[in-house]
Amino acid sequence: MIHNKKFRHEMKYYLHVFDYLSLRQKVSAVLTLDKNSLNEEGYGIRSLYFDGIHNHSIYDKNNGVFNREKYRIRIYNGSDQKISLERKSKYGDYVCKEAAPITRAEYEAILNRDIDVLSQKDHPLLVDFYAALKYRNFLPSVIVDYVREAYIYEPGNVRITFDKRLSAGVSNVDLFDSNLIFEEPLKPEQTILEVKFDQYLPDNIRQLVQPERFVRSAISKYVICREVNIKRFK
Repeated sequence: MIHNKKFRHEMKYYLHVFDYLSLRQKVSAVLTLDKNSLNEEGYGIRSLYFDGIHNHSIYDKNNGVFNREKYRIRIYNGSDQKISLERKSKYGDYVCKEAAPITRAEYEAILNRDIDVLSQKDHPLLVDFYAALKYRNFLPSVIVDYVREAYIYEPGNVRITFDKRLSAGVSNVDLFDSNLIFEEPLKPEQTILEVKFDQYLPDNIRQLVQPERFVRSAISKYVICREVNIKRFK
């Protein structure tokens, strides 16, 4: 239900490396680097996305469907210490992200299509995901991998991120496979800027970032990487 979810604003832009380096310097002087960062470059994110047999997630995005959602399993820095099932819902210009923890054993079971490992779960998100797997034929579709440099500003719950080295997994769909082969779909000089906030973007942050200088884009890392696989296996 839409009214039970907390939706946030999300704006995305492609940045040339020179714009990224300039903006990064300004942002890092005012905002706080995310505490999960390994260093000033940020931290690694790797996600396994799921889609139905009719690929509705990719087609909903490409066709501009107003209200849509995606399921993914996400890890950080290649570690299994934190494995999250996430559902990202989009309603026009607003997004909502829900998460529930799963274990490495549960992840392995899901990957092997032993989905009944989730049948007794009571977390609403896991219940919905189990239904998507069992009744809507959702299957693993693509791995999306990148490095995220994230900055936090508490007023307005602002989060500014630079996503770098976007890569699509092209050999299999196991997040923990050390031999996973990747392909980078973007130009080396491209970085993805995301600006997220709750009800308002504080004026000082708006003046700092000056988002109107850049061309806002409907960027989906999932769609970009999924299309790599579609083209590769045509």
